[in-house]
Amino acid sequence: MFVFRILNIKKNFLMQEFIKHLLYSNLGSDRNNAAMLVYRVLLSIELFLVHGMKKFRVVNGIKNHEPNPLHLPESLNGLVATFADTVVPCLLMLGIGTRIFILPTLGVTAIGYFVVHRKDPIEVRDVPYMYTISLLLLLVLGPGAYSVDNCFFYNLFK
Repeated sequence: MFVFRILNIKKNFLMQEFIKHLLYSNLGSDRNNAAMLVYRVLLSIELFLVHGMKKFRVVNGIKNHEPNPLHLPESLNGLVATFADTVVPCLLMLGIGTRIFILPTLGVTAIGYFVVHRKDPIEVRDVPYMYTISLLLLLVLGPGAYSVDNCFFYNLFK
């Protein structure tokens, strides 16, 4: 019985550490955290305005067509692309679940770079490359201390 209690405590500790790594991010100084806030917000605005709003435009009666290199059902492909370019940037601006919610957008941009545009000239591949690198930075560093996650979980992770 005692061994099971110790294993349960260790399992709870590991789960708490995992959640802390996902949701807590402090970059060491107010300047670094402010810089990450500005970076996160500006990147999200650009992603939303340029790629997110494009999902709702209709040109000459034709809606924008998303590439489907993974051959997913069209509705699922459109849903993932729309979610990644509209909902995720809004969550990133606020710093809500940044490391979790960034994954679909990171997947879309990485597939754009490595699959859709792999044979295109570097000038065309540049955009998905820059988004992928930018999103990877956010994934690794997290949203910084100025985020909704940090406000809610600050006392838990002190």
